[in-house]
Amino acid sequence: MSTTMVKESNPIYPVMVAIGVCHLINDTMQAVIPAMFPLLERDLGLTFTQLGMITFVLNIFASLLQPAVGFMTDKKPFPYALPLGMISSFIGLSLLIVVNEYWMILMSVIFLGIGSAIFHPEGSRVSFMAAGNKRGLAQSIYQVGGNTGQALAPLLSAFIILPFGMNGVSLVLIFTAIGIFMLTKIAAWYKRQLEAEKLSKVKKVLVSSLPKLTKKQVGIALSLLLVIIFARSFYVTNITSFYVFYLIEQYGIKVEFGQLLIFLFMAFGVVGTFFGGPLSDRIGRKNAILISVIGPIPLCIALPFLPIAFVAVFLIAIGALIMISFTVTVVYAQELVPSKIGTMAGLTVGVAFGMGAIGSVAIGSFMDLFGIRPTMIAISILPLLLLVAFLLPKDKVAH
Repeated sequence: MSTTMVKESNPIYPVMVAIGVCHLINDTMQAVIPAMFPLLERDLGLTFTQLGMITFVLNIFASLLQPAVGFMTDKKPFPYALPLGMISSFIGLSLLIVVNEYWMILMSVIFLGIGSAIFHPEGSRVSFMAAGNKRGLAQSIYQVGGNTGQALAPLLSAFIILPFGMNGVSLVLIFTAIGIFMLTKIAAWYKRQLEAEKLSKVKKVLVSSLPKLTKKQVGIALSLLLVIIFARSFYVTNITSFYVFYLIEQYGIKVEFGQLLIFLFMAFGVVGTFFGGPLSDRIGRKNAILISVIGPIPLCIALPFLPIAFVAVFLIAIGALIMISFTVTVVYAQELVPSKIGTMAGLTVGVAFGMGAIGSVAIGSFMDLFGIRPTMIAISILPLLLLVAFLLPKDKVAH
């Protein structure tokens, strides 16, 4: 089969939306883990380091396996990996409901990590196949699904897990079963698309908006992207998993109210994620990333020193701005290496998971060693690393 840059077709919106909904279900399952932190800290007496290790195990499996899955499916696509990945997550979540030992919790989240690693590269490929000439929009719809699932974590914690315990977690299994059914249907469509490509003897690859770059330039650009993903993921993990403890200690608020503030951060992160893709289609990938970089830095630095009255406003602004780049970094990486759609999706999203994993352990350990407030102040400076975005190659703006 020849590999040819083909003219982009019209988008297939039902598939774009369906894979986005499945991404929401997949990441809601992942969101159960940080949502359980206040419960685990209260009932099992786990330390911040142990809580961080749970996230580390979940995310490191998702991180390390995602690029490998993307690489393998670039060579030989496997449509039915999608429902199989969610079945693995279903098993992990089912185990999590019945176990009460720390090591068994770690074993349960391994299944969730494996399921996530299988789902994300193939889900991104389905989004690409359905995108046509709306790559930014398609990737936004896909990533909004995932980020919405993650944003549900504080609501799950405040209104389902803390009041009802593990019985509340079991409700998520119902949605997981729906997701497996939907992914089976999507996999059948995916298989038909591959068969059509095979018959036409042309493999569809995207047309890059970037100028022709040398291998060295591509390598440097990818390295810069990974630095951006590292700083963003480390900071977001800090807010979503540990900032609630700062709110409780610093302002004396109840955990439920703290979780609602975290939800605001994540919910407006979903808004930023959605508009990031279409914005990058209009003004260019690099320009969209720069907006996501410049805006949140002073807000992040100021956040630990604010009176409680301003916290919600700053969390909303930081969440919306910093997550604009989430979709765009995936598309930018795919356009750097347009023949490796799955590999680049697996690499960028996998590194995001990996940095979240490392961040969760590091932040938990710092909090145990130095205290909650000094850790929050130190992490607030980390977004300065996002300024490396100025060094990225300039892309062409679509007209």
